[in-house]
Amino acid sequence: MANSNKSYAQPKGNDTILLGGIVVGADTFAMVYLDDFEKTGKLPRHLARKRAAYDRLRYNIYKVYPYAIIAAEVLKDVDVNLDKYQNDKKKRKEYLKTIEKELNKRFKGELEELTITQGQLLVKLINRQTGKNCYSIIRELKGGFSAVVWQSVALIFSNNLKREYDPYDRDKEIEAIVADLEANYYYKYKYQRQNALMHAKRKT
Repeated sequence: MANSNKSYAQPKGNDTILLGGIVVGADTFAMVYLDDFEKTGKLPRHLARKRAAYDRLRYNIYKVYPYAIIAAEVLKDVDVNLDKYQNDKKKRKEYLKTIEKELNKRFKGELEELTITQGQLLVKLINRQTGKNCYSIIRELKGGFSAVVWQSVALIFSNNLKREYDPYDRDKEIEAIVADLEANYYYKYKYQRQNALMHAKRKT
């Protein structure tokens, strides 16, 4: 009887782990569920190159998109204030100088560190966010001569300030990445928009 009680006594303590079991013949095996594991073969070289190019594009967009958001919000506020100074060239000029000085102080160092490819993407994304190409923006704010100078510099680096953003053809891959980025980080960029707008308003 003593032996029988010992055989059927339930183990006690925190180290007890209850498992399901499966009986095979005279043996009982613990039944444990494991997560699925999928192993795939190495990508062909041409697909690996495409994947690497896509990853670089995505990284570069993540890098410059916040600047496009800020540029769009600041430009909206600038347009509103320039309308107020429409008949006062002196105040208009002073206001633009103040904005330019503040933006240079905040962003010039960061923007100078962008690669040529990132600069090209930024020009496209500013066009996407504002509905205006960068050439038109410079011409409105700095005059036609400055716009021509910056366009000439841009062309040296294989950029084009006049090129329009094309989400349905030439830039559709960029658009897909940006749409995904906006869907997943909506509140982050909403916060950046608000900060940019508040920052611009403090300078008026």
